[in-house]
Amino acid sequence: MYKKIIYLIFITAFSSNAFTQNSDDAYRKPLKQVLTDIENRFSVKIKYADSMVANKWVSYADWRYRTDAETTLNNVLTPLDMKVKKEKENVYKLSNYEYYRWSVPEGWAELDRIAAQYKNVEEWEARKKLIQPCLMQALQLSRLPVAPASKPIITSKRIFDGYTVENIAIEILPGVYINGSLYRPADSKGKIPVILNPDGHWEKQRYRPDCQYRCAALARMGAMAFSYDLFAWGESQLQFKLEDHRRSLSMTIQVLGSIRILDYLLSLKEADESRVAITGGSGAGSHTVLMAAIDKRIKVSAPVVSLSSYFYGGCPCESGMPIHDCAGKTDNVEIAAMAAPNPQLIVSDGGDWTDKMPEHDFLYLQKMYGYYDKTGNVENVHLPDEKHDFGINKRIAVYQFMAKYLGLNLKAVQDASGKIDESKITIEKEEALYVFGSKGELLPAHAIMGFETLEKEFNNAVKE
Repeated sequence: MYKKIIYLIFITAFSSNAFTQNSDDAYRKPLKQVLTDIENRFSVKIKYADSMVANKWVSYADWRYRTDAETTLNNVLTPLDMKVKKEKENVYKLSNYEYYRWSVPEGWAELDRIAAQYKNVEEWEARKKLIQPCLMQALQLSRLPVAPASKPIITSKRIFDGYTVENIAIEILPGVYINGSLYRPADSKGKIPVILNPDGHWEKQRYRPDCQYRCAALARMGAMAFSYDLFAWGESQLQFKLEDHRRSLSMTIQVLGSIRILDYLLSLKEADESRVAITGGSGAGSHTVLMAAIDKRIKVSAPVVSLSSYFYGGCPCESGMPIHDCAGKTDNVEIAAMAAPNPQLIVSDGGDWTDKMPEHDFLYLQKMYGYYDKTGNVENVHLPDEKHDFGINKRIAVYQFMAKYLGLNLKAVQDASGKIDESKITIEKEEALYVFGSKGELLPAHAIMGFETLEKEFNNAVKE
């Protein structure tokens, strides 16, 4: 009886509140209540965590209903920067609005609009001259900060079957370090190629086996391969929080880091300046595309499971700075075309936003390379049955491509039958790849801490 009385009081209070709503209240209702009503009215299921709808309200809620669930949900959620994804018939999943994701037809149409601005190599080169400096301006790197005079911090060399590894930290701004591991051939003569290997957003980043396999294999083939952390990832978290990776400046710091790494590697006496490459997957694939567009020292590139006209990169480290506003709007595929006529491998798969690469975007890239009569310099390895990773088949594609254009010895990673064999590579424990010790005890005393300090240091550096 007591529970029934409480329930009646609640219903009466709620009904009274609803009845007295007016435009002063914007006729608003809690989002959770509105979603429940939509579920009941249209016989659908909407999946979400309570934290997603907590403290969210729908203004003029009753005015947003239409005759079907999807139109109603769009009207309700768009002002809240939210959306639903249809999982199956009558089942939807609530998510935040994804500014970086377009529908396939929209992405293709935008790339077609962009491509209509040039019809020959002269017009394309003129557009490139607009885009390239704009990219640097958008990154706030039109004027590069003065590089610290400090020498890289290098750990002892570890010797393995056909290659060596040293961990290196490079000071890219006063007190700001980028950390990585340099893989080199155990024996080499003369000049050797340089390959940058930024690592993407997968868990454990450069400590993962697939990163170690890739860089060690490239070293056994005859190149120096540098595997390094994204900003506020890996050892960078000794100085910054993981959430700082989702700050817009992370995009700029990552570009500056790659430039500084390349400066260092090309200062080594054995580095061949004519054979410089970069490859990375996912978010590091987006970074690969950007670096190949803005740094003319890079001659070969291989973005893996990243490039798409209908996905701009879901992390601020990929799209936090307004690079896509350049030259009346651009996208990642046009930025990739800026590498032409330098050799470029696009690795795509059927399990992410690269799933339709051969159908449209790659045809555009072939056209752009055709302006230079170098259509064969751009390749696409599409793996329709695979998902978003840097697995063995993606690595094989990269090995073969790098061997082809950098003059590497592919046989060094093949067995007697010619199959790629990574079994001679040692997968080290994570701690072995640290520069600053297992607890960060070797981090220099002047290393800065925290994102606010970084912002101040960066702003001061670009003004000097």
